[in-house]
Amino acid sequence: MYSKSVDQITILQGDRTKLKDLLRLRLIECGWNDQVRYLCRKAIVENGHTNVDGIVQVVTPEARTLIPDVVKRELLQKIRMSLLQQEKLDL
Repeated sequence: MYSKSVDQITILQGDRTKLKDLLRLRLIECGWNDQVRYLCRKAIVENGHTNVDGIVQVVTPEARTLIPDVVKRELLQKIRMSLLQQEKLDL
């Protein structure tokens, strides 16, 4: 069990897509997408970034801090449940 990464296990179970969809939904619900869109516009205006790599480099650290703790906890709980279910199946 411990030799497998979370990615390997979630891919095998087909849960990876479900987890990504859940994360995407929660981020939309809390307005995170709009906040990141604003940060991108701000980076373009203030720093003159015109390529995607430059914008991503500037915006990513702040965008990560804007993810609500409740969303992080929910996703972590889902991952843990997935790992526990896989562990039971491996026994």
